[in-house]
Amino acid sequence: MDNNHLFIENIDNPHELERMFRKDPKAFKKSFSHAWEQNPNSPVFAVWYERLHFKEVENTDKAFLPQKGFLLMGILAILAGIVTRVIFHFVEQEAIAPINLAFGILPFIAAYFVYKNPPKKKVLYTLISMFLISEVFLNLLPLDFNKDSIILAYLHLPIFLWVLVGLAFTGNDYSIGNTRLGYLKFNLEFGILYGSMAISGMLLALLTMQLFSFVALDIADFYFRNIVLFGAAGLSIVATHLVSNNLKIAKNITPYIAKIFSPLVLVTLLVYLITAIGVGENPFLDRNFLLAFNGILLFVLVVTIFSITESGTEEKKNMFDYINFALIVLALIIDSVALSAIVFRLSSYGITPNRLAVLGVNLLIWANLIWIMLSYIRFLQNKTGPSTIQDAITKYLPIYGLWAAFVTFVFPLIFK
Repeated sequence: MDNNHLFIENIDNPHELERMFRKDPKAFKKSFSHAWEQNPNSPVFAVWYERLHFKEVENTDKAFLPQKGFLLMGILAILAGIVTRVIFHFVEQEAIAPINLAFGILPFIAAYFVYKNPPKKKVLYTLISMFLISEVFLNLLPLDFNKDSIILAYLHLPIFLWVLVGLAFTGNDYSIGNTRLGYLKFNLEFGILYGSMAISGMLLALLTMQLFSFVALDIADFYFRNIVLFGAAGLSIVATHLVSNNLKIAKNITPYIAKIFSPLVLVTLLVYLITAIGVGENPFLDRNFLLAFNGILLFVLVVTIFSITESGTEEKKNMFDYINFALIVLALIIDSVALSAIVFRLSSYGITPNRLAVLGVNLLIWANLIWIMLSYIRFLQNKTGPSTIQDAITKYLPIYGLWAAFVTFVFPLIFK
């Protein structure tokens, strides 16, 4: 029996028609046209005809008008570039700290999110006041790169500002786990897209400077100050706009990156730790090795979190779930050793801003890892779904922001 007769025979069987379509859409569409010609008055075939031949009609009056989001992106990108260039001028004069460059980018990304997803007034006022207070407080601090508490404030301020941008992203839904998870995914997609465009920009910069060198002109200094710096800041807004508008390139590649990096990181770290133990490295006595240990811990935590966020909400477990669990256990072992070493150094050498800050962040990470690990165990035992793991990540994010705020605003006042 040919497909024409199959269509007519199953005209009252929508399930079978749908099955035929999904089995071979191209053959279905080709055969359907013949059946449609024979039964032009069939309402069922009329629905299928519209489904197979539907095309959205563009509004010709608006076709040539720039989209609002595009205009917003352009304005914010230009403003970010100008503000960053002005801030860089004062940094060069050593009038302000280099960390001020963050205020040339992050507030504008937050402004983009606020415009796209207008929050309630209390959220908006919180964002504006926190950005202003952060900038004023930062520049009231003495410009002293030899003071540990000041350096710690500089290092923790971007984390606090990152959490503020997350508040702008989530808007009124800041307490909802899925929205926070969306912010984590945005960061990964943003990083991939920004990095790709930045590499292209660097190649263009090298080509431009090389071309000018052929006519005996060295424009490297001018180009960096006025083009590269401006472009780097503006590009962050462009990348934000593209990711926010569901650019498929970044969204399609992030799950694969997560799946590729997770096993590679696990194997690399296991080999490294075994080697380090074999050659007799001791984080209790070697300060540099302890710092490296903490760097490894943060790296594993970031890779694991992004791997989990990209794993989706499927109830069915796969190999990567076990790899992620192994990474969590490994990170917990590393953090436990680091915590022991930090407590040992505190009891042996006394309290300093650096030791207290490292102790605080390691305790926070240790507690977070315990929560994630317990959630993962319940998931692997089929007691809960993957949402409990994601909750263990997203619900903890504000705590990192609070700690960053504490180190930024309180440490300089305690350790004068």
